[in-house]
Amino acid sequence: MSHVELFEKMANSIIVGDAETSAALAHHSLEIGIPPLEAIDDGFVKGIRIVGDRFGAGELFLPELVMSAEAMKAALAILEPELAKGAARESQGSVLACTVQGDIHDIGKRIVCTMLSANGFTVVDLGVNCKNDRFLEEIKTRKPDIVAMSALLTTTAPNQGKVIKLLEKEGLRKNFVVMVGGAPTSLQWSKDIGADGYGENATEAVRRAKELMAEKRSAGARPGSAEAISASPADAPGAMQLAAES
Repeated sequence: MSHVELFEKMANSIIVGDAETSAALAHHSLEIGIPPLEAIDDGFVKGIRIVGDRFGAGELFLPELVMSAEAMKAALAILEPELAKGAARESQGSVLACTVQGDIHDIGKRIVCTMLSANGFTVVDLGVNCKNDRFLEEIKTRKPDIVAMSALLTTTAPNQGKVIKLLEKEGLRKNFVVMVGGAPTSLQWSKDIGADGYGENATEAVRRAKELMAEKRSAGARPGSAEAISASPADAPGAMQLAAES
């Protein structure tokens, strides 16, 4: 079986919600030497994106969505530990992450958090449907270097901007780097809501987080706004896009 055929089978295992098959394919990909991030992005993420599109179009319903999410989680349970082994650890900074209020999508955010942790960041993930006020209190208590917010739905993405406004109201905005991601977001969206950075996928999110932390350390303050950050080509579809499958 070629890698392309394997990736197609991975995607299909998610589309049909077959957790047993997705786990077996994840194991097989490791056995034949496919990098875990490649298996996630070129295989499983493509499947969950299709599921998300069909769900949004009313072609799938909640039970099917749940089955697909479970299949994705089964694959990630095998691939994420290997993903975490792939990078040398070096202190990079702390990250507080969540999926915003009203949004229960988790998988893409988990991939990003795993990648950040593997690259030396200390990551606290507050999970899904994190109320704006609660997130603000957690930020004030934990004082992370980076605040990271994911959203999958166009109806929940505005909560990213609301959290930024809450930080501004409290006079705290300059203390934190704010990154956003998810299917309905973009570099322009990050500019519009006043975020510092946007990651189109997990690899890009890590690269951008390191870049922003370097700016923060050199400037001794919050890096330049998103206007100063140019987009770069995606090299691994799907994740800060904290995420299309999140």
